[in-house]
Amino acid sequence: MSQATLSLSRTRHSLAPWARIAGLTVCALLTLGPVIWTVSTSLRTPAEAFDLPPKIIPTDPSADAYRGVFGQIDVWLLALNSTLVTALIAVGQMITAGLAGYAFARLEFRFKKPLFGLVLATMMVPLQVTIVPVFLVLKSMGLTDTLLALIIPAFPTAFGTFLMRQYFLGMPKDLGEAAMLDGCGPWRTFRSVYAPLAAPGLAIVGVLAFNYHWNEFFRPLILETSGQNYTLPLGLVSLQGNLGTGSISVVLAGVVLSMIPAVAVFVVGQRPLREGITSAGVNR
Repeated sequence: MSQATLSLSRTRHSLAPWARIAGLTVCALLTLGPVIWTVSTSLRTPAEAFDLPPKIIPTDPSADAYRGVFGQIDVWLLALNSTLVTALIAVGQMITAGLAGYAFARLEFRFKKPLFGLVLATMMVPLQVTIVPVFLVLKSMGLTDTLLALIIPAFPTAFGTFLMRQYFLGMPKDLGEAAMLDGCGPWRTFRSVYAPLAAPGLAIVGVLAFNYHWNEFFRPLILETSGQNYTLPLGLVSLQGNLGTGSISVVLAGVVLSMIPAVAVFVVGQRPLREGITSAGVNR
């Protein structure tokens, strides 16, 4: 191999890490750019919010917009409603997805494959198609305009069932067979053997459910009519009146406040997410 070829090869190897870093930096800026602009604008005065060209760092940072949010809406009540709804949905989906995924992966019963196909088919049905039947059922049960109207229908999760089924299929069958030889039934085998091993997968279901339903707007808009039952995304709509007065900073301050819990849950759940995805890939 000639000296020129060796030199070119070394140059390519030395540039490869820098090229990856540059590409990742560009992707990070494109992803975080809107978030940075939102936080920056929420700290500006109304007059400075529409400056052209826009400034990333406010000239005179102010928290008046955040005080305006707390003055116009009951942030604590909205946050409490959202936390209660999303936390219960996340726990409920972890339970239902774990049980259903284990049943489809390890138990034998009639029509198992058609039933699983039916579960997957529900993922292709838009929420807007089913919201009217769901509303009528909840109305007949007297649950409309309650937080239970948001919680109970969200417990079943087709994606979580599919994810946990694949997770359980990746686990050794010998563990369950050994437990059954010791006298454990299907429920005891699931609770004592498979469920602890599936904790990372259940964490994935819980974190994804929390982040999705924390930002949910459509179902609360249809099912809730009383302000005391509004969730945070629905309550933030009342801040739109500030756009007419040019106080876009107040609107974006509300958006920033609504992002904090979801970001905190993602940061805390990042390790279980990584471990769950890695272990699932290794098991498969």
